[in-house]
This record gives sequence, C-alpha cells and structure tokens, in this order.
Amino acid sequence: MKSRALVKFIAAVVLCVASAAVARAQDFQHTYNIGPNGSINIENVSGDVNIKAYDGGGVEVTAYKEGPDRSVVDVEDLSGGNRVELRAKYPRNCNCDASVRFEVRVPRSANFDFDKITTASGNVNADGVSGRLRLSTASGDVTLEGVSGDIHASSASGTVKVREAAGTVSASTASGDVDVELTRLEGAGELRFSSASGNVHVRLPASVDADVEMSTASGDIETNFPIEVKQDEYSSGKHARGRLGSGSRLLRISTASGDLSLKSI
Repeated sequence: MKSRALVKFIAAVVLCVASAAVARAQDFQHTYNIGPNGSINIENVSGDVNIKAYDGGGVEVTAYKEGPDRSVVDVEDLSGGNRVELRAKYPRNCNCDASVRFEVRVPRSANFDFDKITTASGNVNADGVSGRLRLSTASGDVTLEGVSGDIHASSASGTVKVREAAGTVSASTASGDVDVELTRLEGAGELRFSSASGNVHVRLPASVDADVEMSTASGDIETNFPIEVKQDEYSSGKHARGRLGSGSRLLRISTASGDLSLKSI
C-alpha cells in the first residue's frame, strides 16, 4: 500500500512540474472582439505563426515562448479599436536562444484584413480563413489551405504552398518551390507566381480568363491549356504566351532556374 501511495505521489509531482513548465512557456493569451473587416497584424522574429478558422466569436491568440532564453522575450500588444497588433520583442543586441510560436484562431464566418503576418525565421500557416491575407517569412515555408480572398504569400528561402484556395492569389519565393491550387477565381486582380530558383506548379479552373505569360531561363514548361510553348532563340530557356477567354486579367508564371507547369483542375 505504501509503495502504491508513493507512486501516486511521484506521478502527482511530475504532473505539477510539467504543468508549471507549460505555464511558464505560455506567456501570452488573449481574446479580441473585433468586428468584420478588422485588421490582424503579427510580427514575429523567430518561430512559427499558425492561423486557423474555428466556430467561435472572438480572435484568440496564444503565444508560446520556447528555448533556454525564453524569459528575455516579450510579446508586445499594440492592439486597439478594430485592430489586433502583436510583436515579438527581444532585448537590443540579444544573442538569444529563444523563439515565440503564435497560435491564432479566428471566426470562420468573418473576413479580416491580415495586413502583415510575418516571421524572420519560421513557418507561416493559414487554414480556412478568409479576407485580405499578406503572409511572409524570410526563412521558412508558407502554407495555406482552404483560404479565400485577396492573397499574397511569399518566402525569401522556403516553399510556398496554396491548396483549395478561392479568390485572387499571388505567391513567390526567392529560393524554393511554389505550388498553387486555386479552385475558384474571384475578383479581377493579377495572378503572379514566381521563384528565383525552384519549380512553379499552378492548377486553375479550366474556365480561367487571362492573358498568360510564362518564362523560365533554365527549365521546361508544361501546360494543358491552348498556349504555345517556344524555345528561347539564344538560351536554354523557354517561354509561353497566350490568351484564355477574353484575357480579363494577367497571369504570369516565372522562374530563373526550374520547371513551370500550368494545368487545369
């Protein structure tokens, strides 16, 4: 009996220690009641930013501080009015081993202006949200799924993936691949997809109406749309141009080094 009680006591101590560690790491949690078309701005330095739609009424933000030096990092809250504005704040000239992971939940039924969702080192992910989205990372991947609206996604070094999107989309990376699936076109904005070094693959509805420009300095071009692909005269590159429908918008796909594809869904 005594040994069983001792085991239970040790388990309780371990649970308390684990709970305390979680509490220390979870240094910021707040719910914001902003209206439709309100703005959300999150600027991170090191760590991921994850945004997900849910069936609730408020914008819920939880920031987890991680790493041996997490105690020196703060989350600066500059929110006010119809705006959520948060920044990861480090001491000046800090050579810190610390990061912040932002977990953001937004009402599924509302459109928001995600004016600046960014991190210098980490991934940015968005799932099921709608509105105006501006998402970027300097080093990491950007992944969007089931999003809709006016969407711009970019990475300086990483892969950009967009799945089951609706609206107007532009996606780019300086080093990495771009992979986009746009199931429904909305609005009249330009569609631009590019990589400086990597492959670019785009899938669009067969009814897309656009003037198409495709170019690669070193690679192949593949499409099942009625667009003529030509070899560049003085280089190993290829290009393709053509009008689909009435050409109501510009569709530009390019890479300096890599393959391109434009396929219908």
